Amino acid sequence: MTKKQTDVIIVGTGAAGLYHALNLPGNLNVLMITKDAVDRSDSFLAQGGICMLRDEEDFAGYFEDTMRAGHYENDRESVEIMIRASGEVANRLIEYGVDFERDENGLVFTKEGGHSRARILFHKDITGKEITGTLLERANERENITILEHIAMVDILEDADGCYGIVAKMPDGELQEIRAKCTVLACGGIGGLYRHTTNFRHITGDALAIAIRHNIPLQHIDYIQIHPTTLYSEKPGRRFLISESVRGEGAILLDKNKQRFCNELQPRDVVTAEIHKQMEKDETPFVWLSMENIPEEEIRSHFPNIMQQCLEEGYDPTKECIPVVPAQHYFMGGIQVDHDSRTRMEHLYAVGETSCNGVHGKNRLASNSLLESMVFAKRAAEKIAGEVDGISMEDIMQKPGAEEDKYRDWDGLQQEYRQIVLQEIEKENSVKNQRLL
Repeated sequence: MTKKQTDVIIVGTGAAGLYHALNLPGNLNVLMITKDAVDRSDSFLAQGGICMLRDEEDFAGYFEDTMRAGHYENDRESVEIMIRASGEVANRLIEYGVDFERDENGLVFTKEGGHSRARILFHKDITGKEITGTLLERANERENITILEHIAMVDILEDADGCYGIVAKMPDGELQEIRAKCTVLACGGIGGLYRHTTNFRHITGDALAIAIRHNIPLQHIDYIQIHPTTLYSEKPGRRFLISESVRGEGAILLDKNKQRFCNELQPRDVVTAEIHKQMEKDETPFVWLSMENIPEEEIRSHFPNIMQQCLEEGYDPTKECIPVVPAQHYFMGGIQVDHDSRTRMEHLYAVGETSCNGVHGKNRLASNSLLESMVFAKRAAEKIAGEVDGISMEDIMQKPGAEEDKYRDWDGLQQEYRQIVLQEIEKENSVKNQRLL
């Protein structure tokens, strides 16, 4: 097995991984890899926006909205860290060139379910693509950052001192050890494990399975968010998300008789439960979403991507209701990390949806995901910047190699990883159900 070396290896090219890389010192060699194409991370799919603390008077409201959405199971310090850093992140994104919506008075903010105030920055209905695409452009400009596609993490390298890199499957099928002073897991969530999901299919929680095999603690692995509104379709594949912003701007949910049946601006899990209850009552596979309260010009300007997708499915949201159904969307759990995104293993970090610092609690508040991923990715970068100088690459290259034969059957190993994660979720659910008895 060949060996490659770098100062920092980042597994994943979504918003968390890219923002982490951009905040690392320029004198470090940084290698980023992704299992698929560089733009096929769920960060590119985010529609609604990114939250920002409006002013000091908004802090208590924003904090309470996040805690209430998370059923008060959130880590309070994580929540405060995220909110306090939101303005800095927004300003940095603007410096990078992210084009948030503006009017004659400056930045425009929208409101989504669970929020008591409009505090969400957005770019049409493709905010994730705008932010992540811009971060990718800036990363490609950095001479110290290398990004490689179609490379899968097969395992991590570990000894008594901690993590010293990964085993990777290269595009040609060969295995390679990528040895690093610090390893950062930014691999996304677990949507690929589900039949109905808004996620890309290749995002299957490999990092979680690897963590379990190396006795790295996970947290809240059974906290899986279902998004209330995805466009109903009988076609196979990923479900198209109808952003919470649509309901924030006035769209309403209707039953089979076109009667409104719930408050659409409640937290996602509450709205999802209401929809499931109504579908069961109506004996239908979907409910209706009406945008009749939103001016046609606003639908076309604010939600052009949603508009186009609906038209492709045969629905014109400016003239008729569209069918929507809940689908798996986001993973609040993950590899347990501290407030600097450190796992329990030395020199191993996890950021973004792969990690769990407790900020979301049991249910994520809308548009907190992009913010959380970047706030804690930066904190990880700052911690790594003070750590790498004390690590010898020469020593790392002399450490034992991996057993190549264990990883030859990649398809079988991926299936094993999927089963490990699903079994862990089932086990956690079983433990919690026993506690309730």
